[in-house]
Amino acid sequence: MSPAAWPRENPLEERLLHVDPRLGRLRDGRIADLPALLEPGDLLVVNDGATLPASLHGATGGGAAVEVRLIGELSEGRYAALLFGAGSFRTRTEDRPPPPALGPGDAVTFGDDLSAAVERVSPASPRLVEIAFRERGAPLWSALYRRGRPIQYAYVAAPLEIWHTQTRYASRPRCAELPSAGRPLVWGLLLELIRRGVRVASLTHAAGISSTGEPALDALLPLPERFEIPEETVAAVREAKASGRRVVAVGTTVTRALEGCAAESGGELRAGVGVTDLVLHPGFRPRVVDGLLTGVHDPTESHFRLLEAFAPAPLLHRANAYAERAGYLCHEFGDSYLVLG
Repeated sequence: MSPAAWPRENPLEERLLHVDPRLGRLRDGRIADLPALLEPGDLLVVNDGATLPASLHGATGGGAAVEVRLIGELSEGRYAALLFGAGSFRTRTEDRPPPPALGPGDAVTFGDDLSAAVERVSPASPRLVEIAFRERGAPLWSALYRRGRPIQYAYVAAPLEIWHTQTRYASRPRCAELPSAGRPLVWGLLLELIRRGVRVASLTHAAGISSTGEPALDALLPLPERFEIPEETVAAVREAKASGRRVVAVGTTVTRALEGCAAESGGELRAGVGVTDLVLHPGFRPRVVDGLLTGVHDPTESHFRLLEAFAPAPLLHRANAYAERAGYLCHEFGDSYLVLG
């Protein structure tokens, strides 16, 4: 399936394939059709995390070029990060050269206003590290936005600006990459959903990276990620469930936050901050989420397999075959599935 190489001007015209597990049916449409596919009282939950300028190009103390991709914040000024050698997104991730060898205490400089030191190297790979920036607070955030760029991949046609990688309702900068399932939800569409009686709630989930370029590391994805669920969202979920309505997650990040929280709390959703290492898989049985709005992904990708938690594999493969014949586009600027019975 062909990837979308650039954000499209009118998200409402993007394709939407409704995959109905209950009836085993596929229905072709557009994102603009979403309000007609949901019912009054249904709850749509979005991830309001903003996307960081998480790609930083710098140099080691010895002058070797290195790219640092921030994966997730550990505490103030400290991040899990992924290292690459010299190069840019124009080279496929899996073809990028390895980074220079770095160990605890080694420094990386990104300019005269931003630098970091390696604190820990993961036993899983020397490319997976924890770093601490020397700057803190406002100086750190200002420097990150001056020096950083959005993480992007070789199929994208040109360098992305930070605004290309934000949802309309993005708030706090928490995400390493765009939580892309929510990208086509423009304000007019959200207001139409609300006008028709669909409720919209939010949570914040620190969406991580989608590819490391190293098969052994890719097998560990997704890594543990932080989330925050407000009391208002918990109340909205409880009300939807009590009234027999459906909870629809916008993306796997929302699903992981809701289901990960419920799993940690004995099946009960609770407000607060947490970390989830939940991996959705074909045998997983959701307790909170009834359906999923998600991007189109190739069956060879791990993301496709996790959809089997919401629909049987034969139906998903039939959906993918249809989408490929119909010219759907994949990846973060691509088209969408609504998996909902």
